[in-house]
Amino acid sequence: MKISIERGALLKAVAQAQSVVERRNTIPILANVLIEADGNSASFRATDLDIEVVDKAPAMVERPGATTVSAVMLHEIVRKLPDGALVQLNDDGSAGRLTVQAGRSTFNLATLPREDFPVMATSEYASNFAAPAPVLRRLFDKSKFAISTEETRYYLNGVYMHVAQGEDGPVLRCVATDGHRLARIDAPLPDGAAGMPGVIVPRKTVGELRKLLDDDEMQIAVSVSETKVRFATPQITLTSKVIDGTFPDYTRVIPLSNAKRLEVDASEFSKAVDRVATVSSERSRAVKLSLDEDRLVLSVNAPDSGAAEEELAVAYGDERLEIGLNAKYLLEIASQVDRENAVFLFNSSGDPTLMREGNDTSAVYVVMPMRV
Repeated sequence: MKISIERGALLKAVAQAQSVVERRNTIPILANVLIEADGNSASFRATDLDIEVVDKAPAMVERPGATTVSAVMLHEIVRKLPDGALVQLNDDGSAGRLTVQAGRSTFNLATLPREDFPVMATSEYASNFAAPAPVLRRLFDKSKFAISTEETRYYLNGVYMHVAQGEDGPVLRCVATDGHRLARIDAPLPDGAAGMPGVIVPRKTVGELRKLLDDDEMQIAVSVSETKVRFATPQITLTSKVIDGTFPDYTRVIPLSNAKRLEVDASEFSKAVDRVATVSSERSRAVKLSLDEDRLVLSVNAPDSGAAEEELAVAYGDERLEIGLNAKYLLEIASQVDRENAVFLFNSSGDPTLMREGNDTSAVYVVMPMRV
């Protein structure tokens, strides 16, 4: 194999590949990226056996072929090469070496045979549809903060993507929860997605997927089966196994009868929570919200380090209420609000709190109360 490729295109392709590769693995070939050159492009494939990413880049192919080389090492080399450099990759199969040349720099890297590289089995996808990148970006960005990190409840270690019934008909919905807070985000149902099986997209996949969604003009081809999910652009294909488990019935924890309504400027609220939480040594310390007519007092009392309180002018017309909520969760939820105002709906100090953005019901957040 002998190819020439522009440094920027190569860096982009190798960066995506090396982030999928597991740093600590017992199978040496899994640390490598599979480079395949043919026609006028080269593809770079990496896998950790759960996720596979294939990135295509334009290249001048003098001699077609394929080889595998350390993904992290190749990425480091390309990253340090000067902008605009033309990089030559020349594989000498018999010597088991890949030569990387750019300007006056030459590197010889050890390779492993391409036959040893595990390629993820293709599966029959039950559902295929296309969705605009900004729609998928919103669904996953706004829900991923609530993914659980507890390995024992593995079925919560991802975002549950499924078709659900919204207020105005069927929607594409993403839900994540860790038992303490929940995010439920809806988007209009794309054509062809109606029969899609519900799947739990793993946390790592959600992180990798984010790199495909930066271009607002891009349409993402989505394919879903019972065991796999695939997201593809013309250049990049990301295939992932889904979590084999049943996502709990999240509708039971979304309160429907919370009537006490608080409306507050989202950014002011977020800054105030951050300020009062400073006196607490523990990030999980409860912030007490004391509500009275059109005023909200946020307070933290940490016996070992001190106390803090701050008052905000808000829109609130119901009876007095005091409720404790986790400061970290409040900040994470408030940071999801794109609009100016956040609306909190309360029932009592012992019941879950509901939050949404203004009157928009397509993004709903739930957070459990704490004792204060």
